[in-house]
Amino acid sequence: MTNKRVVVTGLGTINPLGKSVGEFFSNLKAGVSGAGPITAFDASKFKTRIACEIKDYKWEEYFNPKEVKKHDLFEQYSLIATNEAVLDSGIEFEKEDKKRIGVIWGVGIGGLHTFQDEISAFALGDGTPRFSPFLLVRLLTNMASGQISLKYGLMGPNYDVTSACSSSSSAIINAVDQIRLGRADVVITGGSEAAINESGVGSFNAMMALSTRNDDPKTASRPYDANRDGFVMGEGAGALIIEEYEHAVARGAKIYAEIVGCGLSADAYHVTASHPEGDGALLSMQGALNEAGIKASQLDYINTHGTSTPTGDVPELKAIMRLLGEDVYKVNISSTKSMTGHLLGAAGAVESLATIMAIKDGIIPPTINNSELDPAIDPNLNLTLNRAQEREVKYALSNTFGFGGQNATLIFGKVQK
Repeated sequence: MTNKRVVVTGLGTINPLGKSVGEFFSNLKAGVSGAGPITAFDASKFKTRIACEIKDYKWEEYFNPKEVKKHDLFEQYSLIATNEAVLDSGIEFEKEDKKRIGVIWGVGIGGLHTFQDEISAFALGDGTPRFSPFLLVRLLTNMASGQISLKYGLMGPNYDVTSACSSSSSAIINAVDQIRLGRADVVITGGSEAAINESGVGSFNAMMALSTRNDDPKTASRPYDANRDGFVMGEGAGALIIEEYEHAVARGAKIYAEIVGCGLSADAYHVTASHPEGDGALLSMQGALNEAGIKASQLDYINTHGTSTPTGDVPELKAIMRLLGEDVYKVNISSTKSMTGHLLGAAGAVESLATIMAIKDGIIPPTINNSELDPAIDPNLNLTLNRAQEREVKYALSNTFGFGGQNATLIFGKVQK
């Protein structure tokens, strides 16, 4: 491993709070909820009839009919977010060595819409196989990274990372490693997910993981609240252009932040529940701090995984308290899933954008919908409840955890010249 520094030079997103980074962060700061009744399908017979959908999405605004046939919804979101990030970065690929530019993407589930539609059509037919020739290229999770590389002609490291809800954070960590190892100068990274359909909602309902606060969707995602009853599913994508520091400086790129530390761990405890004392989360965060070469007391903001589930929220906070000790009362903590919902495999990427923008603008996005703090949570923690707070942020940490006990932590910092 080399001492190469890795910085973020471009951001892009499409998610329930906006179709651009500017719109997204504006709504985050304002504490806007992205939740509402499901419109993607008739959910009247489902236990959960709410989700954080992308509002007024029209594929015609981004793709022609020939293109859209090749892309499942999660691929469409990945291409849209990447396009914004590339433009934002100011990078001109024709002036770069494309063999030194990679794409490493995170997807948890993949082409669930394609899978459901194709299998349903077959089941309702006469048994004659009439599958689309695009079935597999719309279904496979790695097609997000593949389609991005095809669009821009990029020939560097290219693959997908799947680790459930920590997929896109794990992808970013993999992308950082490729630059540090000298295999690439620039990597497009992030993640996407599109699972708001009958199969997605039905399967999470069967696990009793989703909120059923159908009468008041905007307050349904309520991390740390005593009356939370599950997460609210979201959809979308987040994209980051990351590059080696000297490369970014040489081309005169603006730099949002530096990725200073990465941590990965496993709970080795349960297939869906977090370790009750947060052992795996603590290991991941400590690993990221060790790599960053900073003390826990230097953290100004922690963007938690904070899904709004009793089995997840409290163990993570326990881990954070173990990590920081008495310094825990000095740090801002918040869960932006209270506004975006849980974007599954795309969560880490979108929350990385929120964390980076907190550093850039000096504003901590809030944890909304908290009316009664869970009595198992220390009331002296600064969970940034219900409204944003202004604060200089030099170092910020973002956690994402996935089914299977797979944990990923990223630490971003202001760039030191």
